[in-house]
Amino acid sequence: MGELALTSAEALLGRLERIKQTGPGQWVARCPAHDDRSPSLSIREVDDGKVLIRCFAGCGAISVLDSLGLEWSALFPKGGHRDAPPSRSTIPARDLLVILDHELTVVVMILQEIITTRKVGPGHFDRLIKAVGRIAKARVIANPAKAPLQ
Repeated sequence: MGELALTSAEALLGRLERIKQTGPGQWVARCPAHDDRSPSLSIREVDDGKVLIRCFAGCGAISVLDSLGLEWSALFPKGGHRDAPPSRSTIPARDLLVILDHELTVVVMILQEIITTRKVGPGHFDRLIKAVGRIAKARVIANPAKAPLQ
């Protein structure tokens, strides 16, 4: 009988300490890249089998992987790994929707103020421009093929 292959998340989780599952395909654990007293490393396995890691104390993914003796490819399912880190991060769809919801709420609140007072409050114009930029970035992340030409 053949050996069962571990998923990327299982291979990573098997090397971590104080692991706690926080949801389907989501865990927290002690970060091996720094003296972590309480779990600050977030691990998430997304639908396509990729594993996203984030240390909330600020350690980079490469530092975390080096501390575990793993290569970058450990975060990707077999057959879909890469030799180098991606040029930009990917965000799960539900997180992207939360970001869009927040930014659209900001836009609506500022527009409501403009309609009511016929003025733009201090800093609100800059925040409105920032929200528009974040929404545009989310659009590119959601559909890179439709990214505007630079």
